[in-house]
Amino acid sequence: MAASAIRPARITRVLPDSIADEIGFEPGDALVAINGQKPRDLIDYRFLCADEDLTLEVLDTRGKSHHIDIEKEIDDDLGLEFDTALFDGLMQCNNACPFCFIDQQPPGKRGTLYLKDDDYRLSFLYGSYLTLTNLLPQEWERIAQMRLSPLYVSVHATEAEVRSRLLKNPRAGQILDQLAWFRDQRLQIHAQVVVCPGINDGAHLDTTLHDLARFHEGEVPAVASAAVVPVGLTRFRPNDELTPVTQAQAQQAIAQVQAFQQDCQRRFGTNFVWLADEWFLIAQQEVPDESHYEDYPQLGNGVGSIRQFLREFQQSADDYLPEAVSPPRTLTWVVGNAVEHAFQPIVDRLNTVQGLTVHLAVLASDYWGREMTVTGLLTGHDLLLGLHTSPDAQPPTRNEPASPHRPLGDALLLPTVMLKPSDSGQAQDTLFLDDLSVAEISQRLGCPVIPIDDTDALVQACCGALPDHSFADLQPAAGYWTPS
Repeated sequence: MAASAIRPARITRVLPDSIADEIGFEPGDALVAINGQKPRDLIDYRFLCADEDLTLEVLDTRGKSHHIDIEKEIDDDLGLEFDTALFDGLMQCNNACPFCFIDQQPPGKRGTLYLKDDDYRLSFLYGSYLTLTNLLPQEWERIAQMRLSPLYVSVHATEAEVRSRLLKNPRAGQILDQLAWFRDQRLQIHAQVVVCPGINDGAHLDTTLHDLARFHEGEVPAVASAAVVPVGLTRFRPNDELTPVTQAQAQQAIAQVQAFQQDCQRRFGTNFVWLADEWFLIAQQEVPDESHYEDYPQLGNGVGSIRQFLREFQQSADDYLPEAVSPPRTLTWVVGNAVEHAFQPIVDRLNTVQGLTVHLAVLASDYWGREMTVTGLLTGHDLLLGLHTSPDAQPPTRNEPASPHRPLGDALLLPTVMLKPSDSGQAQDTLFLDDLSVAEISQRLGCPVIPIDDTDALVQACCGALPDHSFADLQPAAGYWTPS
């Protein structure tokens, strides 16, 4: 990457009482170089800052250049946060996977929803999945030199023809050689297999799992774990090459993988490969016990997330749930219908609190055309439609009120997994995947919204102070309430 293509790293936040705060850094300043080197990304920034003596080249908010010398302890953080982790731009995907969620969205939404990343740096930093098909030799060298491990790799199939068909890329067939490279470098990956019925399931899945298990051997297993995930399809998919997983197919896949897990337990003392929770929801089977998931190596793929949430709720309830609340309140908790059965015990526990009534609103996604929906895929459209009294109601236009709707009570509990920040950065402008904002949904439903990002927030929102504005006076920017 040419140094000229690396833009200054724009600072968005300076942590209080940090080194940068003491020096006088401000949001809007930009970091150009560290000890004469322009950092490509957050990885370079962290590596270059791991020194006792630093010379920083900085542009202030007026565009004036400054050189700042710093002496610090070797592991001290400067206390800077940036608008992106990639200062030289995103490495985009060069595949055409028919199950790619980016290609299964309607046109005309905000541009960031259509960015198809295949960037190993985001994989290392945040656990996002990449395919390895677009890495140049110098990027492989950087991974080895900087020991960027583990990475998260979408394998899908180890047979060259099958993987090339899935990714629509002839380079995809090199996956076994690439796994051997990780083994030779003593680096690790976590693997993902998205199962598409009729393409990479059945015997092909057996081959993939056995191939991946070969790379789990040795002192430093190249493949640390693997997740098997059912393909997720929307009504916007561009072709009919793929079909959704049926209940019978889910039951068959569960039996197939569980048999393989037993073999891995004998060979390695670990399950090694895990099934995403969605398999059990589609199959209408109970998810395994918490002990099954060991140390949750594939939580980002929804493997064990239900059991973990139930365990964390139990701890939050023990810590924060009172015997009674005052004043009494009624709240509506919105979730995807896939977790209705699993989350009912949580609602039952909350409703043991005197004065507290929590209703579970379980919604499918009309927007995506999915009969079974995980919570994170619900959109503003789905809330407007699903919270109506009539199941046949059509969502109102932006100029129409969303009534009559279900009685929602004093506030709507909204999991933040549904939401993405907007370009404005303002909380009330936080967006669903269909570009509707939280403030707009709150206004059109005539109900305050309480965002919930974990089980502590759920319990505290149920039992803390209620929003202090009336529904009649609700304004677009006033419907987003964050519990203290």
